[in-house]
Amino acid sequence: MTSDVRKLPTGFGRLWTAQTVSSLGDGVSHAALPLIALTLTRDPMALAVVTAAGTLPWLLFGVLGGALVDRWDHRRTMWVADVARAVLLAIPAAAAALDVLSIPLLAAVAFVLGLGGLFFDTAATAYLPDLLGRDPALLERANSRLRGAQTAMSGFAGPPAGSALLVLGRSVPLLADAVSFMISALLVRSLPALPRPVPEVRESLLRQARAGAAYVFRDRLLLGLALRPAIGNIAFLAVETVLALFTHDRLGIGTFGYGLLLTAEATGGLLGAGIASFVGRRLGTGTALTCTTVVEGVAILGLAAAPNPYVAGLALAVCGAGMGTTMVLGPSLRQAIVPAHLMGRVASTSRMLSMCAAPFGAFLGGWLATAYDVRTPLYAAAGLLLTMTAVTASMTSNRRVEAALRAAAAPAEGPDHTAAEDPAREGAPNVS
Repeated sequence: MTSDVRKLPTGFGRLWTAQTVSSLGDGVSHAALPLIALTLTRDPMALAVVTAAGTLPWLLFGVLGGALVDRWDHRRTMWVADVARAVLLAIPAAAAALDVLSIPLLAAVAFVLGLGGLFFDTAATAYLPDLLGRDPALLERANSRLRGAQTAMSGFAGPPAGSALLVLGRSVPLLADAVSFMISALLVRSLPALPRPVPEVRESLLRQARAGAAYVFRDRLLLGLALRPAIGNIAFLAVETVLALFTHDRLGIGTFGYGLLLTAEATGGLLGAGIASFVGRRLGTGTALTCTTVVEGVAILGLAAAPNPYVAGLALAVCGAGMGTTMVLGPSLRQAIVPAHLMGRVASTSRMLSMCAAPFGAFLGGWLATAYDVRTPLYAAAGLLLTMTAVTASMTSNRRVEAALRAAAAPAEGPDHTAAEDPAREGAPNVS
């Protein structure tokens, strides 16, 4: 993925600032919501309901949401979603202040926040390539900065801030998150308006959603890019489910040490996002994506065999670096090759696959640890990642990537033009 060196447009700075502020608010609420729920109940299943509610919108409305985003103005969708989430958070904040907060209300709020996140994230994914002129190198640089800021805010700054604000009252972190959404909405509202894609023949929403999903499943490159996070989520959730127990029982790590391990993983993710463009240029995007999967699998093996917390921290940092690199290169490539009128549906379909896979990973990790040993889920996760490498390597090869980029850069022959005629994208549907 090569391009002339160009500066990111001024509008990107505002988008980056908006997502950075919003990510800080997300980190605050992600830390505060479980702690607030813990003040209401000690029932593990009730706590799980609050956590799971935030993921349900992607499982229930992922593809339909993408189809709606493809119909709507992307900038307007983003700032309206932010304003709606800010207003919504006033409800539990008021309930907390009046001491009438409940688990059902928290679960409902988590669900609607997740729904707002679905529309904002999908619209942002579709807006960015138009803002950057679908330049592959600019997309990598932009996604690297966005991913780095998200990791720093939601992984480092947000959670401690959420815990600290909770000391001042249960409504305080919720109000802080609401303020972050309002600031983000104002910044997004100031972004330049961009031309909308050529309108499609008017079809039902369900038919358009199916067309978007079919576009992913019939294109080997896009399918390979979607399988990476989906299978990866199964592996990583299997590890995450037992990680606290593994570090406590096998490594003798307490609560503070466990937090340090997670910080090591986040640090690796930040580094991986920062070097993603360099790795992609040196190895080629396809080879880089294959190598990061191998790195992640080997790192998980190192974690399973770690004799002490220092080796475990290093393994998690290396794994985080692989994940950070992948999460920049994969979406950047997708944004560079998918037609604008399909971007929302393709992005939401890929995200839905990864979200649907996560619960299977959590169940797998819990079952393997119960039936065998607490290390078993780690070995299984490593095996799954390494096996995935063999399956997806040809699907996301350098040859296929370069062919797709050439096809996407070719002058369009009309509104129905896609890259389906390219041999490397054989089977991609001509959808409009």
